Amino acid sequence: MTAGILKVDGERVVDQKGNLVVLRGAGIGGWMNMENFITGYPGHEHEHRAAMLTVLGREKYEYFFDKWLEYYFTEKDAKFFASLGLNCIRIPFNYRHFEDDMNPRVLKEEGFKHLDRVIDLCAKEKIYTILDMHTMPGGQNMDWHSDNNTTQALFWDHKDFQDRTIWLWEQIAKRYKGNPWIAGYNPINEPCDPEHWRLPKFYDRIEPAIRAVDSDHILWLDGNTFAMEWKFFDKILPNCVYALHDYSMMGFPTGERFQGTEEQCTKLERQFKRKAEFMTKNKTPIWNGEFGPVYANPRLDKDAETVNQERYNLLSQQLSIYDKYQIHWSIWLYKDIGGMVYTNPESKWNTTIQAFLDKKRALQLDAWGKYPSKEAEDAVNPLVQWIDKVSPTATDTYPGPWATERHVLRAVMQTFLSKTFAMEFAELFRGKSMEELDALAHSFHFDECLQREGLNKAMSSHASVHGERERIVMSKEDEETGYENH
Repeated sequence: MTAGILKVDGERVVDQKGNLVVLRGAGIGGWMNMENFITGYPGHEHEHRAAMLTVLGREKYEYFFDKWLEYYFTEKDAKFFASLGLNCIRIPFNYRHFEDDMNPRVLKEEGFKHLDRVIDLCAKEKIYTILDMHTMPGGQNMDWHSDNNTTQALFWDHKDFQDRTIWLWEQIAKRYKGNPWIAGYNPINEPCDPEHWRLPKFYDRIEPAIRAVDSDHILWLDGNTFAMEWKFFDKILPNCVYALHDYSMMGFPTGERFQGTEEQCTKLERQFKRKAEFMTKNKTPIWNGEFGPVYANPRLDKDAETVNQERYNLLSQQLSIYDKYQIHWSIWLYKDIGGMVYTNPESKWNTTIQAFLDKKRALQLDAWGKYPSKEAEDAVNPLVQWIDKVSPTATDTYPGPWATERHVLRAVMQTFLSKTFAMEFAELFRGKSMEELDALAHSFHFDECLQREGLNKAMSSHASVHGERERIVMSKEDEETGYENH
């Protein structure tokens, strides 16, 4: 039993008896919102699914993806997660499970099949869930993780995309109203509004719309620019927690390696405090909805063990900062081909796609965990240099942290070029029998997966809150600290 639906009480999240509840856990992974680096396909989910449908045909396509969704998270996953002392799973989903672009505002009831199942599995293990609309009509940001292959966040330019999103959240709220194991709704993941003011204005619209259907559940609201900026946020909405995302480039293959120096540790804390400034000033709870390193692959990195220990140390340092201020957090992520729980390199899935993964890495088709590649860099760098020469202001294009290279990589390599490989990846599954497709999907079952022990140990040791919370005090240096973006 739970002591009722969670609610916001000043700077705390509490249950209906007034007991403090600090939510700590992980995003489930690219499950109902698939991502290219998580399962290995190139480009964007809707392109991948279209290619798989072409190759497999309708019957095999529906069978494979249904079994994959089933095996990805089962009772064994919920029990393992709970055994670590973690108490919350964030569930990203793609709106396309519930609404069709060619049949808008007609609810697809079948989309709830596995979502209902996983919410119930988690509840049985006393795990809260936060429902996260990771992909929205029109694209709330210009990235692969919003299944947006246009490189434009058109959600902000077309009111109908916004109206459809509100409509869908109303349907979801109707379904889960009164469920005490749902910790609330995360209406938008990592919004990127170039004009900034339209995000808080949209929150002003969606908050009362959801409340008219479900007056109880918390709304978990991301800041702008990948949950890192708070321009034009001038008030606090009721029963809402505000969310930042706190990735550090020291946890990525192309970033500075973490050695635990005083300078590096100070930088980590300053970046967190700058992102949390809005919550600090307004005395609200703080949720870090995403953070975490990418881990080295022993196949590719001769010093993988050393690198991974450095990244566990980085993670532990971040978790210590979050302990200091007793914030809520959700690491990215629980399961993929390299997360807390990950597919075995010898599994049928990994062995089937490994050669393609090697090609993707050489061509830098994925943004997440991008490895250095002379072939790709020799193609991209001259174009970047030419753009910066003829258009010096190109590097200032929103979002600001990217610079010209990031924009070119997203538009050319990770959107246009990656799309051209969708069918090549799908062809790896041509002619597979139902039994073979079942075995491929079963590669993601807990029984077949491996566990990243260093990561899980670090998370488990920081799952509980102890002692008194320290208040965040902003210094001039904290306010001027820049921010990094994955």
